[in-house]
Amino acid sequence: MTYYLGIDGGGTKTHALLTDEHGRPLGKGRSGNGNHQIDAAGAARSIREAAEEALRQAGVAKDDVRHAYFGLAGADREADYRVLRPMVAAVGLPRHSIECDTIIGLRAGTDRPYGIAVICGTGTNCAGRNKQGEHLQVGGFAYMHGDFGGGGSLSVEVFRSVVRAWDGRERPTRLTEPLLALLGYPDVETMFHDFLDHDKRVPVDAAKLLFDAAEAGDETALAILRTQGEELGRSAAAVARRLGMGRDAFDVVLAGSLVTRGDRGGWIRGPIETAVRAVAPGASVVKLTVDPVFGAVWSAMEADGRTVSADVYARMRALGHFDEIAI
Repeated sequence: MTYYLGIDGGGTKTHALLTDEHGRPLGKGRSGNGNHQIDAAGAARSIREAAEEALRQAGVAKDDVRHAYFGLAGADREADYRVLRPMVAAVGLPRHSIECDTIIGLRAGTDRPYGIAVICGTGTNCAGRNKQGEHLQVGGFAYMHGDFGGGGSLSVEVFRSVVRAWDGRERPTRLTEPLLALLGYPDVETMFHDFLDHDKRVPVDAAKLLFDAAEAGDETALAILRTQGEELGRSAAAVARRLGMGRDAFDVVLAGSLVTRGDRGGWIRGPIETAVRAVAPGASVVKLTVDPVFGAVWSAMEADGRTVSADVYARMRALGHFDEIAI
């Protein structure tokens, strides 16, 4: 039997999934933060714990794993890989690959080994791989380095829009009452001064208020979400253009809670589709529906020279989400 291990290491959790060559799950492991940029020692521990738990459940030795694929948050630049290579090597899996977690999210959302992933969760990111296997990341480094949005930034956009409506710089917005309720203030003036006096930060949950307000036709919320979509569309179009994908048919995979669950009206998705199709008319925008760790397993198979079959896709997609997989 041939074994493949996929690892998805994010800022809050690390998932490991071991399967055979037919995509049958044999073991899984879970641990905490897997992003070395947050805590390198903690990430190393989480990655090792998750991998070893999956192997223990399956009764498989490390040397028997044909290939392990690590999709890790924070694997963005050569400076990161100088940290990650020895960290991953220390896990003891002799045949392995390391890639950004954006790429395994892409792989999980498409039946092709190439395409573009657009992430919009707490932060944003965009990365792609072309038919030749060339990889490019655009974004993922926060506002000062060219990005816009994600829950962390959009929550601030909600707060400042409410403040600007209160002081008369913008029109009234339906965001005001939900924000006051979320933060527990009787009025905007009290909220404004309390945040200034105590140097408070807006919780990321405030970004979710945009979607109900947009559904009610609030112009402020609609403008913020449209800007988010336009910015992500620019990133995806840049990836397609720079990787020479303009004439290809491929999937643009949307991942992250704001685009997979919040964007009910397509307020973000619509501008992404417009921007991408202007550069690559054959592209299709799709939503990620399975856990990224599936993409890590499929990438491990491909790194071993195996073509992922339709049966493997069907079998693994039928498993449901990671927490639902019975071993």
